[in-house]
Amino acid sequence: MAVEEKTIDALSQFELVPLLGPIGGSVNFTQSNGFMLLAIGLISALFVIGMKPRAVVPGRLQALAETLYEFVLGLVTSQVGEEGRRYFPFVFTLFMFILFGNMLGMLPYAFTYTSHIATTLTLAIMVFLVTTIVAISIHGRHFFGYFFPEGAPLWLAPIIIPVEVVSYLSRPISLSIRLFANMVAGHVMLKVFATFVVLLGSLGVVGVPLALLPLSINVALVGFEFLVAFLQAYVFAILTCIYLHDAVHLH
Repeated sequence: MAVEEKTIDALSQFELVPLLGPIGGSVNFTQSNGFMLLAIGLISALFVIGMKPRAVVPGRLQALAETLYEFVLGLVTSQVGEEGRRYFPFVFTLFMFILFGNMLGMLPYAFTYTSHIATTLTLAIMVFLVTTIVAISIHGRHFFGYFFPEGAPLWLAPIIIPVEVVSYLSRPISLSIRLFANMVAGHVMLKVFATFVVLLGSLGVVGVPLALLPLSINVALVGFEFLVAFLQAYVFAILTCIYLHDAVHLH
């Protein structure tokens, strides 16, 4: 926040800074990588510590762990079918990694690694490769029939096939941009309105009442962003399930 210059710098929060001194700089270890490791540690702790008691009446951590597990399992089985259970670990890992990345980014002075297209595109390409490999391993050469629906007139092939191929290849692009754009837009809005609060509050007696409006908007935005953080993890997971459904059932 460049309050001293009376300007709004909403994009500096996404800049990558090397951590761990010269060692981190030499391997390009940034705060994004640090928060990824933190997310992995927190997820592991949630399930190791939370599920350790295995109580009939679960405590808070166990209840949270079981709820998240059952939520994603239900998502996979409802979209892919019972045969989709074999892909549950993959979808669950994606969901938890994105969810914790989004939620950690809501903490003060934290970094949202899902706000970088490099991260979201890597996840999307991973989904694309896994679903394609699953489809080919199950259906073999019949997989290519996906690009020309059965029963379609043969003379439409020059139109239908290129459209279907482009649509299929655009999956990782749309999947990655959706998550990246939503997280960036939300954090930019939060910083813009937070800057308004500081700038108006610095005006003194006149500015303090005026700062209440952007402050109230920012409070509402924080709640909305927590909802978006969960929804974006959900959308990424359900689209992955839909792609897996197409791969397994080839339609």
